[in-house]
Amino acid sequence: MQRVAIVIHEGVQALDVAGPVDALHEANAHLSAGERYETALVAVRRAPVRASNGMQLVADLDYAQAAGAFDILLVAGGPAMPDASPDPALTAWLRKATERAGVYGSVCTGAFALGHAGLLDGRRVTTHWQEARKLSGMFPQAEVEPDAIYVRDGRLVTSAGITAGIDLALALIGESHGQGVALAVAKRLVMVAQRQGGQSQFSPYLAASCEPGSPVARVQALVMANIGQRHTLQSLAAQAGMSPRNLARYFMQQAGITPHEFVLRARIDAARRMLEASERPLKSVAFSCGFGSVDRMRVVFSERLGVTPAQYRASFHRQACSAASGAMA
Repeated sequence: MQRVAIVIHEGVQALDVAGPVDALHEANAHLSAGERYETALVAVRRAPVRASNGMQLVADLDYAQAAGAFDILLVAGGPAMPDASPDPALTAWLRKATERAGVYGSVCTGAFALGHAGLLDGRRVTTHWQEARKLSGMFPQAEVEPDAIYVRDGRLVTSAGITAGIDLALALIGESHGQGVALAVAKRLVMVAQRQGGQSQFSPYLAASCEPGSPVARVQALVMANIGQRHTLQSLAAQAGMSPRNLARYFMQQAGITPHEFVLRARIDAARRMLEASERPLKSVAFSCGFGSVDRMRVVFSERLGVTPAQYRASFHRQACSAASGAMA
């Protein structure tokens, strides 16, 4: 049996728990007795905890009872975790338990608990896109990837928000038992396609970090509605009704990045989604997303994503189509 621990706590996101647990349970139908997953919920005490949606969950083991080694150890997230004070008992248990685990990590905002335990320093990680900036600010030695479905860095695995925990579980199933088993589980869960680690989660670049109707929101809306056009600081400032200097300062305060960086990220995001979902020629994608040329798009993708547009499409478009075809068969 492969022993799996899912850490729960007061205010836990129920889907952060149920998603991975159900995926691993479904995998058991395709595995021999000796390969199957045995999942246990772990908490500070074996008493009911109230999930963020009002459900009650009860741990199978408390921290003292969960002293053995686990093949997989995941901390489930919760809406309050980014702003919660560190839990000394959880922090102490994680530091010891992760040393014994084969693979350890988090679902969604569970990454904050790992950060408080010092387990993110110098590591590539992700979390829910809405909390990525906060995670990076609280744990500056971590390399936060805000637009990844899941990230694996050695034994450490972290996933994006909520349902991405299922994608992470499918990836772990695929690693251990092959993509055929992972696809069978995805079909059983009625997932059209298993999203891949480097694939976009819901884009953080489409979500304004300011009040609707504000100058920054107007600029963001203009860029996204006209992604193929040329955007300069001067043209964006005119849209916002501000001077270029004031817009640059105000945009940074509100969005945490410069207007130029926002435009570049928005182009990358638009191109990624187009590459994932269509067979359009690279030249057409580059032009439609405002890169101007395939060469420029290739340089940006290589610098920001570590792959060329062609490699990105080969990885994610083919896999999504394959999984979708299998799910509908």
